[in-house]
Amino acid sequence: MREIVLDTETTGLDALRGDRLVEIGCVEMFNHMPTGQTYHVYINPERDMPQEAFAVHGLSSEFLSDKPLFATVVEDFLAFIGDAPLIIHNASFDIGFINMELDRVKRAAIPRERLVDTLLLARRKHPGVSNRLDDLCSRYAIDNSRRTKHGALLDAELLAEVYIDLIGARQSSLILAETRTTSVRVVEVERRVREAPLPPRVTAQEIEAHRAFVATLGDNPVWREFSGAE
Repeated sequence: MREIVLDTETTGLDALRGDRLVEIGCVEMFNHMPTGQTYHVYINPERDMPQEAFAVHGLSSEFLSDKPLFATVVEDFLAFIGDAPLIIHNASFDIGFINMELDRVKRAAIPRERLVDTLLLARRKHPGVSNRLDDLCSRYAIDNSRRTKHGALLDAELLAEVYIDLIGARQSSLILAETRTTSVRVVEVERRVREAPLPPRVTAQEIEAHRAFVATLGDNPVWREFSGAE
């Protein structure tokens, strides 16, 4: 199953009062594994950058002044996300801004049925505690040391890791067996397979060199089973 982890940065907190998108970052996942495919763009918001927003993400009006308008990038953005579910932390915030921009260019809004809100997932799994992205990274031992400021693509990459832990995709099953004297927890970890295997890192010359070495180990060395030698 294809999913898209998405994050945005904006000029403020209220799309209905004129705040605009300035950055979109997306990470593609297939069967809960990042594929390495991403989408990232900075957007000219056609307005000033309030100091409060600049302090969060560090994107100035000067930096964004030569970036494309949303109308210019909307086709590429929609093509990348396709019809996949969108994994977003505090999804109502980001989708509110995205749908406002889509409305400006006369495109259909993204329905909320497509959204998976990781903030709601985290609140159900960890009630009564803070569930900001930084908190979840700390809770799941995910390195977020690069996150000195908010950034849409970096935050989407971190959220992809958090999402895997939130839904338990790192662990296929958990069996609890109790005896009279103790409780035993058995964890079975599913081995996930990439949809598109990575290219081999061993060259043909290295394979031949290995076969030649195995041939020196005697008449029937066990390593022949793994070397592909005749």
